[in-house]
Amino acid sequence: MTYLPYGKAAADPWSVEITPETAGWTYSGLRVVELDGEPVSFGTGEEEMVILPLAGSCTVRCAPSSGSPDETVGWELRGRESVFDSPSDFAYVPIASQVTLEGRGRIALPAARATRRLEPRYVPASEVPVEIRGAGQATRQVNNFCAPGVFDCDKLVAVEVLTPGGNWSSYPPHKHDTAGEGEAVLEEIYYFEVAGEGMGYQRVYSSERGRIDTLAEVTSGDVVLVPYGYHGPSMATPGYDMYYLNVLAGPAEERTMAFCDDPRHAWIRSSWEDQAPDPRLPFGRTR
Repeated sequence: MTYLPYGKAAADPWSVEITPETAGWTYSGLRVVELDGEPVSFGTGEEEMVILPLAGSCTVRCAPSSGSPDETVGWELRGRESVFDSPSDFAYVPIASQVTLEGRGRIALPAARATRRLEPRYVPASEVPVEIRGAGQATRQVNNFCAPGVFDCDKLVAVEVLTPGGNWSSYPPHKHDTAGEGEAVLEEIYYFEVAGEGMGYQRVYSSERGRIDTLAEVTSGDVVLVPYGYHGPSMATPGYDMYYLNVLAGPAEERTMAFCDDPRHAWIRSSWEDQAPDPRLPFGRTR
């Protein structure tokens, strides 16, 4: 199943729990937890993770699973009011770690199965690069908090995409399912939030790798899995801004987001040259 409505992937204490095993692939994962003041503790095992507040704030404590308590590090993540407010500060926790979260809010944990144990780290929101991509009705904002060349991980890649109501993103449709020049194999997760009581739509369709046919109406908390195939557009309906968290990982030794456009629609990129970016972006504050 590629479309998982809110609640379908829940497993206590997670409102969303997607592991490589439950997704039926090898690398990418995602968890979301609703903190209510009580601590939540877990081990990362073979997964490296980022702790990313979607709404609210939390403290993070991280120690090696087999280490001394003296090796514990911790941070306070100030977070944000909502995903449409601004980029958030975040923390990275490596494989083989014991982690405790405490606070109030909705916290995402994009993850990837990894082999190298890197150092746990904290990054303030002010250091998250914000990119305005596309033009006209294809303008969207990308918060490149865990993109290749921005933040070092072993396998994990993650970015936030914000699309104003009435605009299209993840467009033109593209794929990451065949290793070759300009393209890498990546397993991709889309986690959605939509402003107000709105909805959006996500399309995933077949490529040479295999048949897949999804057109899902998405609301807050819904997830779409992309094991292969062309994906896009992501459509924000008029009146309702849309957010999605992209989590990607794959077998390549070097982290990348390399993709291949659907050749039927690749011409659309050149049409942006004569269009202005949507003035509604960037969203909120980019402190």
